[in-house]
Amino acid sequence: MTREELQFKKMTQTNTKRLVVTLGVPTIISMLVTAIYNIADTFFVSQLGKSASGAVGVVFSLMAIVQAIGFTFGMGSGSLISSKLGEKKDEEAQKIGSSAFYGALLLGVIFSIICFCFFDSILKMLGATDTVLPYARSYASYIIAGFPVMIASFVMNNILRAEGKSKLSMIGLTAGGILNIILDPIFITIFNLGISGAAIATLISQTVSMLILLSMFVFRKSIIKLSVKEISKDISVYLDVIKVGLPSLCRQGLASIASILLNRQAGAYGSDAALSAMSIVSKVFMVIFSISLGIGQGYQPVCGYNYFAKKYDRVKEAMVFTFICGTVTMTTMCIIFSIFVKQTIGFFISDEEVISIGAQALRFQCFSLPFLSLNVICNMTYQSIRHKYKATLLSSCRQGIFFIPLVFILPSMLELVGVELVQAMSDFLTFVISVPFFIMILKDLNNKISESTKKANVDLEYTIEY
Repeated sequence: MTREELQFKKMTQTNTKRLVVTLGVPTIISMLVTAIYNIADTFFVSQLGKSASGAVGVVFSLMAIVQAIGFTFGMGSGSLISSKLGEKKDEEAQKIGSSAFYGALLLGVIFSIICFCFFDSILKMLGATDTVLPYARSYASYIIAGFPVMIASFVMNNILRAEGKSKLSMIGLTAGGILNIILDPIFITIFNLGISGAAIATLISQTVSMLILLSMFVFRKSIIKLSVKEISKDISVYLDVIKVGLPSLCRQGLASIASILLNRQAGAYGSDAALSAMSIVSKVFMVIFSISLGIGQGYQPVCGYNYFAKKYDRVKEAMVFTFICGTVTMTTMCIIFSIFVKQTIGFFISDEEVISIGAQALRFQCFSLPFLSLNVICNMTYQSIRHKYKATLLSSCRQGIFFIPLVFILPSMLELVGVELVQAMSDFLTFVISVPFFIMILKDLNNKISESTKKANVDLEYTIEY
């Protein structure tokens, strides 16, 4: 039995609960480590003052745009690969993987060049004030240089997850994340490089992470081979990747726009202290949200493989189990962080004004945590089964359809409190809109299960008769 056949058997026959947990835990760990090493930058840079801390928040908005490109190609190719492997179309999966990887790498180079050409203008547009701008320049110059590395890592990471090999992706991401945490204090404090040191540490760790992930493909640990010969000349292949990855583009792209708008509103209604506070809160919330997202991404290849292998009962079982796990986990996080909001913000910075603003904003966001899981599961399911427009709509809600109007309406009514409330209100409204979509996919799966059962019974009767 070939590697491909063994993997197919694993993904379509292993107990779904065990499979979701097996794939989800490494994904959660890798996403947590990625989030934590972003927080490490915030923690060490915050010791340099609130303007430096605000600069990390500004540049993070730019990184979110790059993540949007990486996730578009990564999640788009990953969803297509898992469905092709589920249909046993391995050659098509190879072509999709290679084309997505090299296409994303080229886009990363182009985006870096554009950012360097319009350096200061972009940083000001992202919300950098006059006092924050010098720090943002120092930090962004190294981060922008690493954009191709970052995008390539996202694609390889998602290809490995799509194959059901989340442990391999975890190794690459966690190694880079741990290295970043180690290098931050060395470059910032010991080498006395300040905020530039944090950026250099990030660039080095991302490069190491990319090389480890690349080694998985070079040494044939994966089913997909990233071969130049497999790059498709057919534009429809790239369009398919982008179409299927469109929900990820919307989710991450809108997250970047949301971060920019929130930074600008925080600066307008509360100065550098508010900008610093919202920057810290966004990083903390990213760690919490990464758990929910990790559970969903562990479920996604299970959904893709089994849906296109026409094992709809397994898809339903995995979806319900993942939703329950996600909701219980997020409710637990809500309770824990609600109790320790001040201590959480105080861990990063000692400025009382920043702690006061950040604690209230984090408390508001904690209340929305139990509602996050439903949207993640609906979004991941529709994306996995290639219902791209429904998936795009759902991914656009949290930091787009609801967030963008609220970021203008609430601050105009409640000033700084409005800024603090925006994300929590948006999350709750996203939950409300996700409920009917969850019911719809359950009904659809039930109908398909019923049809499959009837067909199996007819086939059995025919076999017995003849």
